[in-house]
Amino acid sequence: MDQSDVKQWLDARMCAQLRIDRLNAAYARCIDSDELEAWPDFFDEGCLYTVTSDDNHRRGFVGGIVYADSVGMLRDRVSGLREANVYEGHRYRHLVGPASVLSLEDGRARAETPFAVYRIMRTGRTDLFVTGRYVDVLRLDAGDEAKIVERRVVCDSSSFDTLLAIPL
Repeated sequence: MDQSDVKQWLDARMCAQLRIDRLNAAYARCIDSDELEAWPDFFDEGCLYTVTSDDNHRRGFVGGIVYADSVGMLRDRVSGLREANVYEGHRYRHLVGPASVLSLEDGRARAETPFAVYRIMRTGRTDLFVTGRYVDVLRLDAGDEAKIVERRVVCDSSSFDTLLAIPL
């Protein structure tokens, strides 16, 4: 690899890193600001979104406590939250680290991004709710913005609170 090849490789990595970090920041802001109707727009139409434990992820189990394989299923989830589900009022605050770009090929990136989510109850009580990482496949050829093709929300703990209503 000569110097110009190295520069092109680094430029592509840095651009991917910036686009993924921008997507993750906007994604967290959307959820934390209770703009859940816009949440599915971060995903590619034939997406996969799961929430699972690290143990289940390492074992290769596909399912999880949340599973959606289309934007339509994500929209249904939001509708259910707004219209059908009854749960104690709360909101989230995401702290999202920088993505690690694992591979970059043919307009797609594989990345892992650490996160922590705090839950703020209506009473004002704030607790660390969940920590983990996003294991993603992202489409970077989608114009200016990246799109999530697969997002596996891999939680560090295998113990889940029953109040997992809002997307992570």
